[in-house]
Amino acid sequence: MAQRSFDYRTLGLGFANIGGYLMAAGIPYDSREGRAIAGAISAVMTGVSYATSSELAGELGPFPEYGANAEAMLRVIRNHRRAAHAATDGYEQLATAPRALGPRRADRRIARGGQLRARGTTLSPSGEEFGFRNAQATVIAPTGTIGLVMDCDTTGVEPDFALVKFKKLAGGGYFKIINRCVPEALSALGYQQSEIDDVVAYAVGNGTLEDAHRGRDPRRLAGQGVRRRRDARHHRIRT
Repeated sequence: MAQRSFDYRTLGLGFANIGGYLMAAGIPYDSREGRAIAGAISAVMTGVSYATSSELAGELGPFPEYGANAEAMLRVIRNHRRAAHAATDGYEQLATAPRALGPRRADRRIARGGQLRARGTTLSPSGEEFGFRNAQATVIAPTGTIGLVMDCDTTGVEPDFALVKFKKLAGGGYFKIINRCVPEALSALGYQQSEIDDVVAYAVGNGTLEDAHRGRDPRRLAGQGVRRRRDARHHRIRT
């Protein structure tokens, strides 16, 4: 491992707190909007890191094994560029093309993701001239310890595991705290401050958002297309 690290100088730049960001912005984690934003950030991160790696190679030389891998390395970078621009064809030596996450409808968030992607990854001329200092620059990996040091609500690319967390106290016992993204998410979704305070207090007290709005008129829910009791419960959680 030590020898390969020297020969290829691989790095592991990646995500931390993407789940927290999406929650704070009021964007569903498992949605086209969420995937578009994550794809856009991936493209920007990949493009900037490899461009910087190429600049370093111009000053310090490429990684030792670059010569034997130059053709494949540049092919990977070109494929990254095509994916960043949501290309549907033209990929080199790929049996399965990446799934395009471009703006397929007039949605501001998806369009914004596509614009970011378009800026993110370009084949740097310096990459062809100088090569790269690092064989790998980005990776999707867990960032548990680093995420805690960075004061993130979520680590890696996963969503948060709970709305309410229990913090163990040094002197014994536990302290319940609400995920800090919850108030931000409610604000982004248009809730008033009094409603946010009520929801936060309910979540801290009950450990869930289920039945948080028991006083909502079921006829109003029916008017919004919610019919069954179970549907109504999930509707309350979503809204």
